[in-house]
Amino acid sequence: MTEPTPGERPIATALPAAHPFDIEAARQRLAERGGGYEVVHGSPGLEVGVYVLVAPEPDRQQPHVDDELYIVLEGRGALDVEDVRVDLEEGQAVFVPAGADHRFSAYEQLSVLVIFERRR
Repeated sequence: MTEPTPGERPIATALPAAHPFDIEAARQRLAERGGGYEVVHGSPGLEVGVYVLVAPEPDRQQPHVDDELYIVLEGRGALDVEDVRVDLEEGQAVFVPAGADHRFSAYEQLSVLVIFERRR
């Protein structure tokens, strides 16, 4: 086997494990229950979840210790991060740094994929 050149990644020969998960099924379950959060994958450095918000229930989340990425799966609304409002719709994403005060607002029903970087 030859060594990779600078900037080139070695080719992985096998994954230690594959973990498929059904994001749409999780979204549907949560929507039927009137909203909530479900973890669909967890590993030492990563958590992936589905978060469904249904009005008039407010978003009650608190600042997190990890960086976070939200990807809108369905619906539209806003994410208020500190003093900035980000309007969101399906297909858009927003990054929230660790420790930032944030919550969703201005939604009827909003489904997002949540990706947390879990610090070790």
